[in-house]
Amino acid sequence: MKPISRLCVLSLAIALSACSVLETDKVDYKSATKAPTLEVPPDLTQLSRDSRYTVPGRPVTASSYQVGQTTQSVPTAAATLGDVRIERSGSQRWLVVNRAPDQLWNSVRDFWQENGFLLTMDQANLGIMETDWAENRAKIPQDAIRSMIGKALDSLYSSGERDRFRTRLERTASGGTEIYISHRGMIEVYSNTQKDQTVWQPRPTDPELETEFLRRLMVKLGVTQEQSRAIVAAGADKPTSRVSTVGNTPVVQIDEGFDLAWRRVGLALDRTGFTVEDRDRSQGMYFVRYVEPTAPDRKEPGFFGKLFSFGSKSDSVAPLKYRIALKSAGNSTTVSVLNAAGAPDTSANAQRIVKVIADDLK
Repeated sequence: MKPISRLCVLSLAIALSACSVLETDKVDYKSATKAPTLEVPPDLTQLSRDSRYTVPGRPVTASSYQVGQTTQSVPTAAATLGDVRIERSGSQRWLVVNRAPDQLWNSVRDFWQENGFLLTMDQANLGIMETDWAENRAKIPQDAIRSMIGKALDSLYSSGERDRFRTRLERTASGGTEIYISHRGMIEVYSNTQKDQTVWQPRPTDPELETEFLRRLMVKLGVTQEQSRAIVAAGADKPTSRVSTVGNTPVVQIDEGFDLAWRRVGLALDRTGFTVEDRDRSQGMYFVRYVEPTAPDRKEPGFFGKLFSFGSKSDSVAPLKYRIALKSAGNSTTVSVLNAAGAPDTSANAQRIVKVIADDLK
């Protein structure tokens, strides 16, 4: 007997099922691959082990993280329980834990594996771990046909979406750790009018997914389920960023001081697909490159690939390197894009990068 195609099974399920229920309130991930494939760019392995967790430049006191900071025009919302607290600015949230990064690393690694993910990057010297592409199985309709088939043919069902998460740990001046979780998603779409071929394309970042995994991580670090739900319920802040021009150079203007702007820009870079190769906080500089994300069976460049392809018809896009510079004056910070040589970049690509960062900071 010939194998039953995935399309036939799904068609049968649709035809025989009167209705289906999409359980949007659940998160249940399953990795898209069976074994981790560690892909660490060679240049990243040469970075100093200690520099990733140091905070050079101005001193930062523990009191600067408290609710209602007097040094910020728009304070972050914060809630604390034990040695764990969550802070928020705009749509971004992160954890602050009064433990050293090396005390948290194994727990964070176990956390992702317990939630159904494999790690493709696990670099304690960089303070970065990244999951493989995984599928939220809770988004698949739980109809009668699927229940009858059971787990035997469960792999034939797909939500048509994949998610990847990057976790970044940074040491604070007080010896604690800031934990950032950023999401990137892909969606499978039809590539022709006949609807018999599909490609994977990037889909928007989901801040709610980031928040959910931050909440779950809080539980892993000792907070109860009820307490974790209560302390992530802080209200949203007002937008604090906008695109502007300074001397014909496109920039992002942020109505926040350096410390908060530095954290938020770093998370925005993680979210939007840039790899931070190095950072120099004392100079307010992120050294980044962009590589088009890959996903299972993906054959065509997606949004960012087309955005940075310069009209090339090649399926592969060479990494593009930039420097993201932050300069602050009081409670205002300007973010600009420099080229690989450190000169101001006024190109159309720089304008697009500025807009992408500003949109994520809203």
